[in-house]
Amino acid sequence: MGAPTTGRAARRTISGGFVEAVRYLEREGWTDGLPVIPPMEPLVAEMLSHTKRAPDEVLGQMEPLRGTVTVEKVAANAVMAGCLPEYFPVVLASVRAALQPEFHVGSTACTTGGSAPVIIVNGPIARRLNISGGTACFGGNIKPNATIGRALRLVMRNLGGAKPDGMEKSTQAWPGKSVGCCFAENEARSPWEPFHVARGYAPDTSTVSVVAVRGIYPVTEGTQTTGQGVVETVVAAMRYLGTPIFHQMRNRIPVVVALCPEHAQEIERAGFGRRQLCERLYAEVRLPVRELIGRVYYGTRAWPDWIDESDPETRVPIVATPEDFWLVVAGGDGRHSAWMPAWGVCRGATEVIEDS
Repeated sequence: MGAPTTGRAARRTISGGFVEAVRYLEREGWTDGLPVIPPMEPLVAEMLSHTKRAPDEVLGQMEPLRGTVTVEKVAANAVMAGCLPEYFPVVLASVRAALQPEFHVGSTACTTGGSAPVIIVNGPIARRLNISGGTACFGGNIKPNATIGRALRLVMRNLGGAKPDGMEKSTQAWPGKSVGCCFAENEARSPWEPFHVARGYAPDTSTVSVVAVRGIYPVTEGTQTTGQGVVETVVAAMRYLGTPIFHQMRNRIPVVVALCPEHAQEIERAGFGRRQLCERLYAEVRLPVRELIGRVYYGTRAWPDWIDESDPETRVPIVATPEDFWLVVAGGDGRHSAWMPAWGVCRGATEVIEDS
C-alpha cells in the first residue's frame, strides 16, 4: 500500500498464518494501531463485486503524498477495516467525496489542528445496512458505523501518508483521527426533511456528506422544555472563543449541528423549520470583534469586507451564510446534542452512493 503510483495494487506473499499476516501489515505501517483483516485477494474480490467500477479505475491522488487511489486499493483498505462487502458503495462514495477539491484532504491530513473526517449517510441505504443514526451513533461500536469510518481513515493513511511517523502533524488530535466517524441521520425521528434533501437530492437517493471536523462538542439541555429555550442553549454553547472558525468564516467552512430527536422536535414545535433555525443560528451565533482581536487565529483571519474592525461591537458570525450550517438530527433518547466545527479550509462534499 504505502503511496504507490501505479493503478494496480501491489501483491505480497506472506508465509505463515493469519497472525503473521497481521503482524506483517503492522510492521509495514499499514494499520491504525488496531488489528486488521489481511486483504487477501478473495476478500478484496468479494468487496469489488459490490461496485460496477473497474478495479483499476483511478479515482484520484490522495494528498499529501499523492498516492494513486484506485477502486481496488479502496477495497483492500475496506477489507482491512472490517467492512462487510455490502458496505463498499458507502466507502467508495466517502473516498470520492474526500478527493473533491473543496474537501482539501491534504491540508486536512497535515494540520496541527487535529481534524478528522465525519461521514453523514442519508437515504435508503442507511436503513438497509443498519448504519445507526440513533443511540450512540457517533461511537457505539456499531459495525457499519465503525468500519466505514475506519476504512476512509485507512485510505487517507495508507495512500496519502497521513500517519504520525509521516505527514500527520496533529498537536493532540481526537479519536476520530484514528478510526474516523460515520453515522446516519435519524430521518425517522427528524421533524424536518432529511439533510440530503435540503441539499437538493431526492429522498430516495442515498448520499454521503463528508467534512473534516476538529471534534465533537456536546450541548446538553435537560431543563428547558420549550424549543425557544433549547435554541438559546445551543446558541450559547456555540459562542465559543477557543475555536478558530470565527476567524475563518469567509472560507465557507461548515458547522455540523447534530440535534438529538427530543431537542429537534421541541424546536420544530416552537415554529422553526430547517431554514428558519439556520437563519436564527446565523443571526445569533456571533462574537464581537473586541473578543476576537489578538486571539486564536487573528493574524490569519479570513473575514469579509463588511466586518468593521474599527467598531469593537461588530458581531462576527461563526459561518459565512445560513447554508453553512449542516443541520442534522442524530442520536437516541436523551437531551444531548452536539456541534462540530469544520477545519479551516474544508468545505465538505456530498456524493451519491452508487450501486445502492
